[in-house]
Amino acid sequence: MAAAISLAFTLFLTPVFLRLFRKWGWGQVIRTPEAIENPNHEAKRGTPTMGGVIFILGTIVGYFTGVYVGGGVPALSALLVIWLMVGFGAVGFIDDFMKVRSQRSLGLSGWRKIIGQLLVIVPFGVVALNFPNTFDQTPASGAISLFRDITWLNLFVFGAILGWVLYLVWIAIIGVATSNSVNLTDGLDGLAAGASVFVVGAYSLIAFWQFKQACTVVETEAIGGCYEVRDPFNLAIIAASFAAGLIGFLWWNAPKAKVFMGDVGSMAIGGVITAMAILTRTELLLLVIAGVFVLSSGSVILQRAYFKATRGKRLFLMSPFHHHLEMRGWPEVTIVVRLWIISGLLAVSAVGLFYVEWLTRVN
Repeated sequence: MAAAISLAFTLFLTPVFLRLFRKWGWGQVIRTPEAIENPNHEAKRGTPTMGGVIFILGTIVGYFTGVYVGGGVPALSALLVIWLMVGFGAVGFIDDFMKVRSQRSLGLSGWRKIIGQLLVIVPFGVVALNFPNTFDQTPASGAISLFRDITWLNLFVFGAILGWVLYLVWIAIIGVATSNSVNLTDGLDGLAAGASVFVVGAYSLIAFWQFKQACTVVETEAIGGCYEVRDPFNLAIIAASFAAGLIGFLWWNAPKAKVFMGDVGSMAIGGVITAMAILTRTELLLLVIAGVFVLSSGSVILQRAYFKATRGKRLFLMSPFHHHLEMRGWPEVTIVVRLWIISGLLAVSAVGLFYVEWLTRVN
């Protein structure tokens, strides 16, 4: 129900929002160097942007309606996902609004974005490691995780004070890296939104499986494979609601896009993925599930490192990698669809690895 409501919200109400965006002057600003290197992007100037507001609202409406109609109450873990989604989205909104108001591609500086993200993720981390439920479970844990917590990578083994510092630094790295990687990927019509459907959808499946195999409900003989995850069913609901909202938005964002998500959208996606990775205790698995986003940020890092090492030579014609393919003459639709396929394969592979790990524990 939550997913259906979120889907309907973004699919049918996006045209209403677009009329408002045009009225308010929320049009896409294209960087001059980008327009020179890739003239196809000049045609996108003026397209309504900041569309991430639409699927953020759709997710919130879908989740709360689904939970309350289903006779439940919002869980702390899901509220933390919403906090990171809205908080990171707010940082992106400020960046977008500055660009639109000045009609220049200069919004928040890189460090100001990071500071804004830290102001959001630090309270998230503090709350996530407190407020245990009746089973003494907190939303997050102090250990680095892969398929579940890795006990020998418990950050609090060094003491409470240093443990808190390491824990907050760790989740800050995940949040900043993920949100900015999604932001870098959002360079072609529908690319980030479509890839995110697979990523967040995979997290919804993982959270639902954790709900079915939670340590509080499984039979004694299956205890070796149970999951100490708090509120997994609510995590599955919020992830499904977000993925469905992205699908509805993608109807209008797919090539040729009638609306762009803007930094408010890409940052919000990064916030949801970060929260789901931390709260489902699958932080390192994020590298596989969100592999397309890792490809984008990794190509930028390699480009800059190669440029400095060779004193001016380029590894790619243009970074991130999807722009390199554009410069090679690949049609935009071809690039987008093929990267969607890669994203889907990586998401399915990650879910498969997650399931195989569970099988090794119960067999």
